[in-house]
Amino acid sequence: MDGVSVDDLLEFARSRLSRLTPLRAEQAAARGGLIIDIRCACEQRRDGLVPGAIGIERNVLEWRVDPRSPYRDPRLAQCRGPLILMCAQGYQSSLAAASLHELGITRATDLIDGFEGWREAGLPVHAWPGDDRPGG
Repeated sequence: MDGVSVDDLLEFARSRLSRLTPLRAEQAAARGGLIIDIRCACEQRRDGLVPGAIGIERNVLEWRVDPRSPYRDPRLAQCRGPLILMCAQGYQSSLAAASLHELGITRATDLIDGFEGWREAGLPVHAWPGDDRPGG
């Protein structure tokens, strides 16, 4: 079998990133960075949202972030710091951030341990809008 393993691919992707712990990601966002939540809407609805994060699902990320794309998200143009990608556990976001580096977006990085790490660090999480469950 030719090629590299997914573990090799992940290791190579992460070697190119300055990954952030949840606390450092929160601090970077407060100083002008932007957390981009690449989880699917069903995960966001089920698990909650990071305040201030922009939701851009993984399958359209490159088109929304590339400044040359006609489908770019104009909210990203105002970002003055790193683009901090967040998935559920920190694997998908590492690969996605490396993909953005290929587009020349070298300020992209990811959140170590993803949303789960954020929540475990005791950082703020909001319920999905309109969620009327107790505590939601």
